[in-house]
This record gives sequence, C-alpha cells and structure tokens, in this order.
Amino acid sequence: MILIGVGANLPSPRHGPPRATCGAALAAMADAGLIVRRRSRWYRSAPVPASHQPWFVNGVAEIETALTPPRALAALLTIEGRLGRRRQVRNEPRIVDLDLLDYDAMVSTPGNGVELPHPRLHERAFVLLPLAELA
Repeated sequence: MILIGVGANLPSPRHGPPRATCGAALAAMADAGLIVRRRSRWYRSAPVPASHQPWFVNGVAEIETALTPPRALAALLTIEGRLGRRRQVRNEPRIVDLDLLDYDAMVSTPGNGVELPHPRLHERAFVLLPLAELA
C-alpha cells in the first residue's frame, strides 16, 4: 500500500479554495504515474504547530505506481510546484502539500533519497484520522 498525505490551507489563484486545489492535486497524480485507487474524505484541521494561519483541508490517498519511492516523491514535489507551492519557511501556510507517508511498509532513511515511513506520521491527527478511514 502506498499512501500520500494531501493538504492545503491557502487558496490557489488557479483552482480556488484549498479543497479544490487538493482535488486538482489528486487529478494531476495520474499524469505523473501515480494512480489514485482510494482516498479518504476531506478533514479540517488546525495548523501544526499551532499558529494563526488558516486551518487546513487534509486527506489521504492510496495510490498505485511503478515509480520508486524517490521518483514518487519527486513527482509529488513537481505537482506541488505546478499548483503554485513555493517552499520558503518550514510550517508556512501552503497552497498544497503532498507527503509520501508510506510505500509498501518500506523503511528507509533520508540518505536513500526519502525517509519512510514519513517521520512525523504518528504525531499528526490530520494524517492519522484519514488514514484510519482508509484502513
């Protein structure tokens, strides 16, 4: 099972509110070789760490792909960029956020190009709740 976290808390000039941008991200995955098989419903969640930025829309998608974990992560980052995400400051508000949460229960370190499972997955209700829905 390959799992992707999907979230946003800023509107996109092209797609509108965060939920619509999350939907656009899911649609863009197919063109990148990431086929969405199932997804959770959308959840609203407070920013982590706590701040005054807008609340997030979050969900989890189960995907199928022939891409390796580093290439899958690269595809997710490319989709983020195409949708308008610009990484500047950690934990900043964002138009879209796509995280590779798990790749067939693989365990790897950042030295392998991607850390799996996602290192903070177990600390985040905004991931655990939609993940539990899929499980």
